[in-house]
Amino acid sequence: MIRRYIASLSTSILKRTCAAATVLALTLGCSSTKPPNTAAPSGSIESPVLAQPTTSLLAQNPNKTKKSLGVSSCPQNDGFTESVNFATQASNLAQSANSKQDWDEVAALWVQAVAWMQAVPPGSPRRAFAEKKVIEYMRNLVYSQQQAGATRSQASTVSFSSDLLNEQLQLYLSYVATVGPPDVLIVGSSRALQGVDPKQLKQSLAQSGRPGLKVFNFSVNGATAQVVDFQLRRLLKPGHLPQMIVWADGVRGFNSGRDDRTFNSIVDSEGSQLLAAGIRPQLELDEPNEIPMCYRFPQPCANNTFRKAFTSVNRPFRGGQDGQPLLPTIKFLSSGTGILPVAENAAGGQDAQPLLPTIKFLSSGTGILPVAENAARRTTVAMRQVRELADSIDSNGFMPMSGTYNPNTYYRERAYVSGQYDRDYENFNLGGKQATAFNSVVAFTKARKIPLIFVNLPLTDDYLDGTRLRAEQQFRQRMQQLSRQKGFAFRDFSQRWPGRNDYFVDPSHLNRFGASAVSSLLAADSSLIWPRPKSRRSEG
Repeated sequence: MIRRYIASLSTSILKRTCAAATVLALTLGCSSTKPPNTAAPSGSIESPVLAQPTTSLLAQNPNKTKKSLGVSSCPQNDGFTESVNFATQASNLAQSANSKQDWDEVAALWVQAVAWMQAVPPGSPRRAFAEKKVIEYMRNLVYSQQQAGATRSQASTVSFSSDLLNEQLQLYLSYVATVGPPDVLIVGSSRALQGVDPKQLKQSLAQSGRPGLKVFNFSVNGATAQVVDFQLRRLLKPGHLPQMIVWADGVRGFNSGRDDRTFNSIVDSEGSQLLAAGIRPQLELDEPNEIPMCYRFPQPCANNTFRKAFTSVNRPFRGGQDGQPLLPTIKFLSSGTGILPVAENAAGGQDAQPLLPTIKFLSSGTGILPVAENAARRTTVAMRQVRELADSIDSNGFMPMSGTYNPNTYYRERAYVSGQYDRDYENFNLGGKQATAFNSVVAFTKARKIPLIFVNLPLTDDYLDGTRLRAEQQFRQRMQQLSRQKGFAFRDFSQRWPGRNDYFVDPSHLNRFGASAVSSLLAADSSLIWPRPKSRRSEG
């Protein structure tokens, strides 16, 4: 099931990465106290150290002398040289990195390298060359973050026998620890994971006069009503629950006649056994007790030289989503030396260099996967597949898909399966264990005064053959009846865009454009009463 949804290296991680780099490049940040060639105990870039004067926070650069400590950065610091020094440190540490702390420190050094290289003034003769180096350094930064994430996953000791549930749970707990519980929580299967965009919903609600709501997508591929019931009633602490729940899915998750493999795996897992013993999964409660090592990023000067240099970083993405910086898309091009990652907007793409450290590409059942030459013996292909899946999910739990469904080409590579032979519709029954689980969720949310909205997500005409269409009609009638009886909201979008293949990535899953459209529809529904923001803490 996971293989179907593994995404290639996507622009979403680039958006998150450079957004962080952009903010850090305009502020002062701290990393761990360890020198670049040793394991760093923290590995994260901490909050700005406001108590220290700007001129005293010099970048940790072994080539700098103490004489430069009190000198203003504007007239004397050479952004290109500073950047190369940090890049050299990052490359050296990457050759021996074998822990999360090591790779976090490598990433922190690449952030510095990107920030200083971007600060080369537009009028400088070095500028064109510097712009290409920024692209290279960004790829290295992304790679080091992936390595840190892979190490984190290997260190995880509690599993619910669902790789995506493990990843989503860890992300959700981290989200709650950072900004508090979301105001709106989205749950469901892969159709919801790809079909409701939290950031678009938040933005559309703000435009409708309801700003400041925090929205998170906690959907898991293969989730049924039993899985959602497990997530809400057993997995999450009461203090981690949202103010409102949007359950987005369809009839497949409510068929009690099908084999519920995802739920069966979860209940037999180690994590489920710990839950039964009263032990819930949680993150570390305390921040690491470390003395930070502070970096100094390029600062705007009186003549605006650096400020002008940063204007190219702060340009919004196409479409203007969230004011994120415009970054190159990574593609993989074939060359005489193998397959190399190349920035899409690099001229010609022929001079692109491989990431640091050297990358090898291993073949697997799901395609070609990048593996670090000095880490291939430590990281299994299976673990890298999980990381790729996790890396395609954004910071709010959403998996944006960029492909477009084209029936003329889709079935050249895949066999068509009618509803009559689809296991998701096998022994079709809207009663039984899935109905019990759904009623349990409704009673649970009602007892805690958490409004519940169920959204029947769109499907294509190609998907809705006779068998599936009859199942949809039964499901729609049942949900409309239950919504009146039990007091939850039901919105039926199943046949909203039957001919809009450009909104779908396959016959039953929306792409990012369809997800955006669904989110906008929900925000525009004046009959839905959305909560007030419970916390002013920003998602960043």
